[in-house]
Amino acid sequence: MSEQPSRHGGKVLVEALEAQGVERVFCVPGESYLAALDGLFDSGVDTIVTRHEGGASLMAEADGKLTGRPGIAFVTRGPGATNASCGVHVAYQDSTPMILFIGQVASDQRDREAFQEVDYRAMFNPLAKWVAEIDRVDRIPEYVSHAFHVAQSGRPGPVVLALPEDILSSDYTGAPAVPAATLPSGKAAESDVGAIVDMLAKAERPLVIVGGGPWSQKAANALGRFADKAALPVGASFRCQDYLDNRHSHYVGDVGIGINPKLAERVKNADVILSLGARLGEMTTSGYTLLTPPLPRQTLIHVHADAAEIGRVYRPALGVVANAAELVCQLADAARSPESPREQWITGARSDYEEWQQPQQSPGDLKMEQVVSHLNEALGENAILTNGAGNYSAWLHRYYRYRNWPTQLAPTSGSMGYGLPAAIAAKLRHPERDVVCLAGDGCFQMVMQEFGVACQYGANVIVLVSNNGMYGTIRMHQERKYPDRPSGTRMHNPDFAALARSYGGFGATVTSDSEFPAALQAAREAGVPAILDLKVDPHALSPKLTLAHP
Repeated sequence: MSEQPSRHGGKVLVEALEAQGVERVFCVPGESYLAALDGLFDSGVDTIVTRHEGGASLMAEADGKLTGRPGIAFVTRGPGATNASCGVHVAYQDSTPMILFIGQVASDQRDREAFQEVDYRAMFNPLAKWVAEIDRVDRIPEYVSHAFHVAQSGRPGPVVLALPEDILSSDYTGAPAVPAATLPSGKAAESDVGAIVDMLAKAERPLVIVGGGPWSQKAANALGRFADKAALPVGASFRCQDYLDNRHSHYVGDVGIGINPKLAERVKNADVILSLGARLGEMTTSGYTLLTPPLPRQTLIHVHADAAEIGRVYRPALGVVANAAELVCQLADAARSPESPREQWITGARSDYEEWQQPQQSPGDLKMEQVVSHLNEALGENAILTNGAGNYSAWLHRYYRYRNWPTQLAPTSGSMGYGLPAAIAAKLRHPERDVVCLAGDGCFQMVMQEFGVACQYGANVIVLVSNNGMYGTIRMHQERKYPDRPSGTRMHNPDFAALARSYGGFGATVTSDSEFPAALQAAREAGVPAILDLKVDPHALSPKLTLAHP
């Protein structure tokens, strides 16, 4: 090992990150990793300081979704780490590459329940692909290199590395960092490609369900060619609607929460289903009812990057371990026409989707279906839309048409508070694009302090707050199970437009359909982060459900 200038472990760590191509990290500063902050000071890495560790981890997760490379977050020990766990869970369920670095108590104080000490292996083991603690300064490059390999290989996901503060402050004169991670190709064997093509060609009522990660615009284009050549209808799994241009004649809608009932019937009646990267979890299968475990009546071809996922719930007729984004390119080249006509199967499914897209009127002067319909008209093809969890998102998923990848950032884990941090990460990554966050009033208030981050760094996002004064999703469930007995779901909200202005942003209140186009245009032209407070009728619980007594 060649001698290098002496530097502390924090600088060694940042050198290792730069060797992996890291351009940006998200953090809340903490005394437990001061040396790492010092290493970032004169580096080429952009350091974004957030307001809460949950915001930092969610921004890192969204950055990982956008780039396909691990998003990076730094937090301090104890409360910082527990706050950041929400982003780790999202990354795990959403198959997103991410690395969380946690400052840790000094190594000579371990196992004494020192100040803010946590056993991170025990805490994060169910939430991450790999959890480790670096106990020697000379092994920092090794651990970082392995973390990047683990986070990106197979089914992508989060890695957690704990950093004892004495290790970070120790001197090191060893070799430079390990080169960037080299990943397997992820391609399928030609025999598997041939088998998939053959099974689909012989099918009478096939259906593709695409999802999971990673993905790319190249893969989206290949999926379109594959669908054309092989005459296949394509549905998107939960919150993966940007995996194929929704204007494509073979795109038939999203297979997720609030699924078009006609599409649900087509899933049930398909004779062959190709699950292309999707896990086929609870949301995509409508509570495991569209396909019956463990042996679905449909012939199932399950493609997934993780061998352990294949057969975990459903026993496929053919299981293929491969990167779906790579395999779809192989399938597009190998595809052939079906052996029997199925134009009616495809055109019927597309017609059902287009009928489902026609706005169903909800009560009130300001209607979410009209808001989303206007977004379709006003925003460009590369606009990025983000959201967290809540009934408000059902209007977005039903009525918005995604045209390119990546333009949808939403948690398949169903995490509230995701939309704003994701929007900030997206705007920092793509400042030339419109980035619009849809959030419910409850969802937004979990993270609204991060609006200050947007203002500090000039991330000119537009936040649309669907403001009905309640936790609408829970109220919906209450109304179904315990009618006219609302409990724990009402909220007293601030003036969201005034909040935006207090930060130096743009804020406006919208009360009717006619006001929204001008307000959106003003927000787009403001040159600062913006919040539009949408005063929606509390009677409008979802695109299909109206509340009699708010």
